[in-house]
Amino acid sequence: MGIKGKILHLHDYSVNDGSGIRTTVFFAGCSLSCRWCANPEGWEERNRILYVASRCVRCGRYVAVCPNGISFDFLAPHDCECCTGCGACTEACLTMASKNIVTEYTAKDIIKHLERELNVLRRSGSGVAYSGGECTAQAAFLSEISGEVYDTGLSQDMETSGYFDLKELSPVLQRTDLLFIDIKCMDAACHHEWTGVDNGKILKNIAALGKKRGSVVIRVPVIMGVNWDDGNIRVTARFAGKNMREPMMELIPYHSYGADKYTQLGLTYNKEKFRTPSKEELRHLKKIIESEDVRVVSFA
Repeated sequence: MGIKGKILHLHDYSVNDGSGIRTTVFFAGCSLSCRWCANPEGWEERNRILYVASRCVRCGRYVAVCPNGISFDFLAPHDCECCTGCGACTEACLTMASKNIVTEYTAKDIIKHLERELNVLRRSGSGVAYSGGECTAQAAFLSEISGEVYDTGLSQDMETSGYFDLKELSPVLQRTDLLFIDIKCMDAACHHEWTGVDNGKILKNIAALGKKRGSVVIRVPVIMGVNWDDGNIRVTARFAGKNMREPMMELIPYHSYGADKYTQLGLTYNKEKFRTPSKEELRHLKKIIESEDVRVVSFA
């Protein structure tokens, strides 16, 4: 029996994770904890429960089945700490007020899912994308599923923070057609402040991959108040130009679509710290990148 991967969800007909139409596999778990993250449910591999209070009719069904005796005040700190993510409440809930975050899949399960759209994906020259969370956080499962998908002949793209062991990921990277790697901040202190980790490993991986292969895109999530300044964008572009055979960058404007998830997980989200860049501000940053002879691309 194959490895079981911890998956957040499978998103069919995705158009933002590479060329064409793709099925995106969202992996649970991440080494970073970006304070603006739109998918905080993906920080851990273990199952957690999303609780939507507005859907709850307080029928008492999940209180009766919870092995840890969690009360109606599901998002209280004590209850969040006691929850083990067993999922008993999600089975008992009639209004879908509680929802499991993680589902276990084998590689064969995902291939079976893909078979429904296999002809469409092949005819369009599209395929599969791996995202998260962070897909490389489950390196063994990623390797297994990428091998299975490779045998189908489908194209494979990967979106990653770049915080991985390059040698361990080598087989997967050889099967990957298009690779998106984030650079949140070029300054190490800034990167650590906002993501919880240093960026040394990320930059080293980008440099190693960029010199060996094409089809690597540096993605910068543009967050006003964090990394929006001209200096950071220019230094990032110069890094790309110096270390990549085919230097390409994509600017991803910050959005707050995931803010409700923080409430549903009992977490705090300080959205007042962040702002979405305007179209004019993005055009200005794109001109800076292009002035460094780096191509600006868009897969949005």
